[in-house]
Amino acid sequence: MALPAPAPDRTAIVTGASSGIGTELARALARRGQGVTLVARREDRLRELAEELAKAHQVRTEVIAADLTDERSRAAIPTELAARGLTADILVNNAGLSTTGPVAKSTPEKELAMIRTDVEAVVHLCSLLVPGMVERGRGAVLNVASTAAFQPLPGQAGYGGSKAFVLSYTQATRAELKGTGVTMSVLCPGPVETEFADVAGFTDEQTSNALPKFMWLSAHEVAETAIEGLEKGKGVVIPGVGNRVGAYVAHVTPRRVLLPLLARQHPALKT
Repeated sequence: MALPAPAPDRTAIVTGASSGIGTELARALARRGQGVTLVARREDRLRELAEELAKAHQVRTEVIAADLTDERSRAAIPTELAARGLTADILVNNAGLSTTGPVAKSTPEKELAMIRTDVEAVVHLCSLLVPGMVERGRGAVLNVASTAAFQPLPGQAGYGGSKAFVLSYTQATRAELKGTGVTMSVLCPGPVETEFADVAGFTDEQTSNALPKFMWLSAHEVAETAIEGLEKGKGVVIPGVGNRVGAYVAHVTPRRVLLPLLARQHPALKT
């Protein structure tokens, strides 16, 4: 199933577009002629990217500065698009963050901010925008999870649980959407060369030692694979052979074997 055809009054919403995978997903869509609406808190970065995409690809670009942890801020996105005469035919729920360390030492406010961004925002935006896509008989949704979705993750318990939710939610909703003209895919990247690890609190040494080098991919590679998968109507997109193998092994390995190993290896749990 191809992406909905571009048109002057149609747009692709990309959350978390100010850096990393989000920036590259916006670029991948613009290269395909799709107008894009860039959503994140850092408006200055969004405007720089919007100018780049409009100039390079002659597409309509929009910027909406929004705090995706806030329900009112999210709810205003469709209203703002309607005021600009735009219809959201594509939704990319990419915004995400992670906390690290044991739950026993966690900060409640940070944990809840993660859940609101990684889980609540995905559900909220899908609930706001998918009904209109179904009514029009066209649309595409890409929800970004992680290979962490395929097993519990000691040291990042909330993050792993959030991504498992996104995987399950997307697969279930995808089944509901069969025959409607709307497609939904979930992207499950492994380690990616972005700012994400720095924001989560990992050092360069910790991130490079956490997983084999052959599993690491650039944000550009991940984004291209994701949009190609969405174009083809794939349900689950895992970039990189090593990551696909790793996700399968993690999924089928008995938890009594896997969890102690993961707990020993996670840098946030090492003393």
